[in-house]
Amino acid sequence: ARAGSIEYKRAINASLLAGGSMGVLFYLVSLEYPRVPFVSWLLFGIAGLCIARFVRRKIMKRLHLHGVFLTPILIAGSGSHIDEVARVLQREKWIGYSIRGAVTDDRVSATRLGVPVLGSLSELPELLDSTGVASVVFAEGSFDSATEFRRFAWQLEESDVQVALAPTLADVSAERLEFRPLAGLPLVDVGRPTAAKSLRWLKRTADIIGSAVALILAFPVLLVAMIAIKLEDRGPVFFRQRRVGLHGEEFDCLKLRSMCVDAEARLAALQSQNEGAGVLFKMKDDPRITRVGKFIRRYSIDELPQLWNTMVGDMSLVGPRPALPKEVALYDSDTRRRLRVRPGLTGLWQVSGRSSLSWEDTVRLDLYYVDNWSFVQDIMILLKTAKAVIGSDGAY
Repeated sequence: ARAGSIEYKRAINASLLAGGSMGVLFYLVSLEYPRVPFVSWLLFGIAGLCIARFVRRKIMKRLHLHGVFLTPILIAGSGSHIDEVARVLQREKWIGYSIRGAVTDDRVSATRLGVPVLGSLSELPELLDSTGVASVVFAEGSFDSATEFRRFAWQLEESDVQVALAPTLADVSAERLEFRPLAGLPLVDVGRPTAAKSLRWLKRTADIIGSAVALILAFPVLLVAMIAIKLEDRGPVFFRQRRVGLHGEEFDCLKLRSMCVDAEARLAALQSQNEGAGVLFKMKDDPRITRVGKFIRRYSIDELPQLWNTMVGDMSLVGPRPALPKEVALYDSDTRRRLRVRPGLTGLWQVSGRSSLSWEDTVRLDLYYVDNWSFVQDIMILLKTAKAVIGSDGAY
């Protein structure tokens, strides 16, 4: 399955090409056609086509998650590289692949991840016939030379089996990859990570305008929440906490108080009940959360004051969540890369499971965002955030 952005781009380009060709044809045969209806039909057609593709992708993703219309595949290569590919396909079930088995010259009955080994690479043509799979993915270690792969491709010339190659690249967006054949050598250009681009004027301008507008629109909700917090226990309305931002600089992160006044003092006694992973503390039924706090947390109302942090430049609308100094102290060198961009009110992992994700997946998604930042991706994350907040998916 192609990435959605690539599919939509191709649909738009094809529609514009068809529209332009028709315009040229009308001109050459001196056929007059009203311009306004022509442009209107073209724009409505493009919009309808993209919407239809979007709906189809949504339907197929839901069916794939329920185990319907899956594409059976084999993965060939060395055991460790087979597991790398299998781990991604098992995690991202919406892609729609069902792994039937592994093909490797390693003398094992199954890979470390548990994928059953069906045979050796020399037996692959027979295995494709006996298993009836629709596709085979070649990971690293499949062939010793390009000649071996070419000979294998010849054997599949008359079959309907799709062949795919999985290079040792992971968490690289399609926008950073460009296929460039060179004298018969299939090179892939890999663009540099885009963390630095996220600090330029476009994202910062969007943050200022977006946070200012959001603060104005959210003011009635903030006012009601502030009054409710004050009436419940007469404590302070706002909660300030030192967090780590861009390049490791600390700032005061603002939130509406959703816990009891002595929440920090009671944290040590609750550490044994921590349900989070890695350096995060998570507890589904945290006794420190007030009644008002449960409601405002469920719909992320408690985080609205961070729009002010965004407007003054401490945070961004989209980015990794700001971490506590004690959490950053436990970061390894890879995880510290999260600090290359401004922390955000929402981010990629928040729209991918929120509190239900493991620490490893949280870091992986944050690093993907840092390395593959784009303005379009920010817009998509904001739209998905609205859906996740309304549905209170994975929030506690």
